Amino acid sequence: MTEEIEVIYEKLLYFYEQRKFADLRMLLLDMEPADIAQFMEDNFDEKDLLVFFRLLPKELASDVFVETDTDTQETLIKAFTDKELKAVIDDMFLDDTVDIIEEMPANVIKRILQSATPSDRKQINELLSYPDDSAGSLMTTEFISFPASITVEKAFEKIRKTGLNKEIIYTCYVTDSRKKLIGVVTVKDMLLADKEDIIENIMSTAVITAETLEDKEEVVQKFSKYDFIALPVVDKEGCLVGIVTVDDAVDVMEEEATEDIQKMAAILPTEKPYLKQSIFSIWVARVPWLILLLITSTFTSMILSHFESQLTPVLYAFVPMLMGTAGNAGGQSSVTVIRAIAVGDVEFKDIFKVILKELGASALLGLTVGVVCFAKIMLLDNLYNPITLNEAGIISFVCFISVVMAKLVGCILPLFAKAVKLDPAVVASPLMTTIVDALSLIIYCTISIAILV
Repeated sequence: MTEEIEVIYEKLLYFYEQRKFADLRMLLLDMEPADIAQFMEDNFDEKDLLVFFRLLPKELASDVFVETDTDTQETLIKAFTDKELKAVIDDMFLDDTVDIIEEMPANVIKRILQSATPSDRKQINELLSYPDDSAGSLMTTEFISFPASITVEKAFEKIRKTGLNKEIIYTCYVTDSRKKLIGVVTVKDMLLADKEDIIENIMSTAVITAETLEDKEEVVQKFSKYDFIALPVVDKEGCLVGIVTVDDAVDVMEEEATEDIQKMAAILPTEKPYLKQSIFSIWVARVPWLILLLITSTFTSMILSHFESQLTPVLYAFVPMLMGTAGNAGGQSSVTVIRAIAVGDVEFKDIFKVILKELGASALLGLTVGVVCFAKIMLLDNLYNPITLNEAGIISFVCFISVVMAKLVGCILPLFAKAVKLDPAVVASPLMTTIVDALSLIIYCTISIAILV
């Protein structure tokens, strides 16, 4: 939190404790809904939470409610009267209502749907029918559209009449009599045109769209590539059914980034913030991968056991260093490629370009690390544990080979995972680490024994 926000929070708490509600409401009017939601969650228990929420100005209440976390929303809904719940739901955009419904238990969902109007209830059920990872699940049906034949003046009249309840009014969509999307026009385009101009003459027909069942990660990539404020969503026939707004796209970006980080750290993804997670839920999220990694480490143990009697104590002592270096090298490549896949820079068809690029980089990196490794062994390790030039050369050479091998594995695995419809982040840590450890050990033991024995 910034110092300015902390000062405001202190004033809010003071006004609330002193029951200076008029001053409290005046201060709230100048605050962002997200900051108010954070203040509520940090300072109030269930009883005071409801009291404070009821003090919010009407024009702020729904926006603040949307910004609160799931637990706070559930607490408030259970405490609301039917009239209060209806007022909040009626003032929310449909996509926000759907997001809340998806996180609530059945008894709370029932109350929310009962509070919605019949038309809203129908649209909510339609949005809920789309898969969770699709564009349809992200979109809102609250947008402005009009036919191509109307004038700019008529278009502005419609915006003034219906715009209050729309999530986006800057970008408007042009449809034909069958609701098929044929163009897009912005308020800027209309402001700069004559009021008697026909929309068809000023609209753009080069419209980028998403389909209802399109993966939401692909939708987010379009926002990143084209700098959209909103993206129209069409059905299989090309009919406009909704729009995805930039705020929802940003939420998906955050969710996907968090999920990838968790998977790469060998943790089952969870949507709850860290401080909201119970000890048991943390255990559930982490223990499967720990057990899997424990089991897969059996391969490295078997390799070491097989070659142990043939390795000298000196060579055996450098096993952890080689495995760690290879693992770090593979991790660099896998993270880079996974990020490139996530932002759409790399696809499976680019695999040979990626391999050539990583091969060149890994050769230079491996050579550098190998030379530094040789110098370290002769100047430092040799002081307390005598090492021959042959042994130092073998260790450094294997270090070079391991870096090259690890980087190739690290760049290839995510691409193959994407090709077979797996999440590339899943292979970044657990699978890659096991493969790289096993291969580096086999290379090290085979070369050492072939030369020295």
